[in-house]
Amino acid sequence: MCREEAAELSSLKSQLQDIEVPLFAVVKENLGKELDCFKKYFSGKVYVDQQRNFYGPQERWMFLSMFLRVGVWMNLWRAYRRGYRGNLRGEGLVLGGVFVIGPGNQGILLEHREKEFGDKVNMLAVLRTARKMQDDGAR
Repeated sequence: MCREEAAELSSLKSQLQDIEVPLFAVVKENLGKELDCFKKYFSGKVYVDQQRNFYGPQERWMFLSMFLRVGVWMNLWRAYRRGYRGNLRGEGLVLGGVFVIGPGNQGILLEHREKEFGDKVNMLAVLRTARKMQDDGAR
């Protein structure tokens, strides 16, 4: 499902470029040709964090409870209907997130941490935060 979110974030790339905000992804592993496959959906720079430093001091995991959550099944179905297919390779249990990080000492301006697989960030919130960051920097 991260491919679906990667594609949606990439759809904002031209608008983000207009306001000089770069688009990056941090992934936790690169198995086989996984990174090349992910890059088909994500149009920004991709970094591999094998030590998982970016994931914080406490990684957030979703174990077998994921199979009991209706939201996970709905998110899987939504991604499947839209043509996004997973391959069940890799670890696959660490929850991800999306951050908008401001320049200098601004820090994290928008933080979205998945509560369950497929829980996507609001794309309008990403764009609004990036625009506000640019407006604040222009002052």
